[in-house]
Amino acid sequence: MQAICLNPRSAMLLAQISDIHASEKTDNLGRLRAVAEWLLSIRPDAIVVTGDLIDDHWVNGYREIETLLAQHECPLSIIPGNSDDPSIMRQILGHLDCWNHASALHTTRTLGSLRIVGVDTRVDGKAHGDIISHLGWLSENLDLGSSASEATIMFTHHHLFPTGIDPIDKAMCLGADQFEQFIDDRTSRPIAICSGHVHRSMFSTIANVPSYICGSICAANPPILDDGRNPPVTDPPAIMLHDFRSGRLVSSHVSI
Repeated sequence: MQAICLNPRSAMLLAQISDIHASEKTDNLGRLRAVAEWLLSIRPDAIVVTGDLIDDHWVNGYREIETLLAQHECPLSIIPGNSDDPSIMRQILGHLDCWNHASALHTTRTLGSLRIVGVDTRVDGKAHGDIISHLGWLSENLDLGSSASEATIMFTHHHLFPTGIDPIDKAMCLGADQFEQFIDDRTSRPIAICSGHVHRSMFSTIANVPSYICGSICAANPPILDDGRNPPVTDPPAIMLHDFRSGRLVSSHVSI
């Protein structure tokens, strides 16, 4: 894709949105609307949506989401999650020029000195993801951003480190150990690895690379780390902001 530089400053501000789960049965679009309105105040240079846009095969949800996010007039990158239909996504959202792969809905975009690399980790009909078969494509695209003047942020839907929440970790991305070794062996690494899927903000490292799980637009999952700990959940919609300036990335969790 063509390089885009919308911001004359050395900084690039990305907004990451994940797990909208838009449905006619919920008010998750209303939660997204509140987020979209809040983002107008900070004017991100790009928005990255890391999967699970809709629920219950609600095709019109894709159109509704695009309408809410289009008001920002900035590049929009989208990768699918396990609740999405990639063929329908191509039909409805293909004009956004998000995807540059014949089958998987991988995405790349260059914004000044920052590259976005999004990996489609979904497995048809399954809740879990799998990254192993995409490591070749990922290697090529990380190499493209290996110059000293560029930095790469990697995005997936499925999380790549265990959260400690057992039911959710059973549906994490397969191949996480191989992926960590893959990153550890590389000289051209992403400066951050960002995912969704968990419906809760969490942070760790993968091969010493900062790794983030973005909170969800839909209702959050409780942090059930042990059987005897089941706290109530009242979390508002959550997003992440990734602020890259002067060669440094600062990532923030924001509840709205």
